[in-house]
Amino acid sequence: MAEKRDYYEVLEVSKTATPDEIKKAYRKKAIQYHPDRNPGDKVAEANFKEAAEAYEVLSDPQKRAQYDQFGFAGVGGAAGNGGPFGGGFSGGSMSMDDIFSMFGDIFGGHEGGFGSSFGGFGGFGGGGRSSSSQQRMFRGSDLRVKVKLNLQEVSKGVEKKFKLKKYVPCSHCNGSGAEGSGGTETCPTCHGTGTVIRNQQTILGTMQTRTNCPQCGGEGKIIKNKCKACGGDGIVYGEEVVTVKIPAGVGKGMQFSMTGKGNAGKHNGVSGDLIIAIDEEPNAELVRDGNNVVYNLLLSFPTAAIGGSVEIPTIDGHAKMKIEPGTQPGKVLRLRGKGIPDVNGYGTGDLLVNVSIYVPENLNREEKEALEKMETSNNFKPTSSVKEKIFQKFRSWFD
Repeated sequence: MAEKRDYYEVLEVSKTATPDEIKKAYRKKAIQYHPDRNPGDKVAEANFKEAAEAYEVLSDPQKRAQYDQFGFAGVGGAAGNGGPFGGGFSGGSMSMDDIFSMFGDIFGGHEGGFGSSFGGFGGFGGGGRSSSSQQRMFRGSDLRVKVKLNLQEVSKGVEKKFKLKKYVPCSHCNGSGAEGSGGTETCPTCHGTGTVIRNQQTILGTMQTRTNCPQCGGEGKIIKNKCKACGGDGIVYGEEVVTVKIPAGVGKGMQFSMTGKGNAGKHNGVSGDLIIAIDEEPNAELVRDGNNVVYNLLLSFPTAAIGGSVEIPTIDGHAKMKIEPGTQPGKVLRLRGKGIPDVNGYGTGDLLVNVSIYVPENLNREEKEALEKMETSNNFKPTSSVKEKIFQKFRSWFD
């Protein structure tokens, strides 16, 4: 077996070549050794495959890094055994269809581009594509709905039903678009393949391009008698009730899709998807912060000073919480596991209670006299350590 050449040597670029330089070098080699320019030349064919192998590795940043560090073993090219990392280039097992698929991405795709000329080279390793793989299948468009959830629904998960106005398969023709069982026939232009091959003279010689058949639009068949109900499209405007199961822990801005629940495709094609976008209703008492929920508690001065018990709203209802004597403003109390489950299953958040102290705005004479007596007590004069602790809470809000 011939010794493999260094990939950089194959493309004639330096090891510091940029992605654009690598692509340009491969393009040059691919044109030079393209089978259309070298019919029957086995050496050119081998060089063409070698250049494709080199480009397949050097154009991928991860494979290139593995190749630079470990050589052919890093990308499975040493003995065709996959190498220690897997996912490497398989060398000689890559068919001409695979190469032309990659080649078409470089030269502008398969619709009339230079890289689409694989149709006439059935003898090269993988053969030409089958006619059935060329036939076009229509795909319906996606639909999008927005679901607004309250905090309880976000926390527990919910099942929602929607009545969607959308395109559905025509019941009269069963989605075929044809009237009766003999309403379609093989396209006479492409003979059922869905594509046609065109020869074009260029400076590089005769190039073959494969495009969708203009008569049947790539389907490989034509409708003789169109369905009276749908006009030959195979779809009609209707409605469908769709049930959506939304998991717990979703958040505003998230979206997920239900495959095949969008608009139906023409002529029994593939249905589009239903995209569900999540929105959240604001809660009157609780504020969501990631998987945690926050409640702002306003304590009376006596309760903060002597302690007591308060009732806290939760997602499910209410919970009692003990207030220690001398509770300061800015303190955060925590009820563990009373938040929102993580949508990926990584635990449940907490309920965080931010404590503030209410200072009365209006006092009667007796209340004022009582507070004036307290003012002289050292217990009502904050220490420097207490001041630092309280103000540190406020400073942290602006960090």
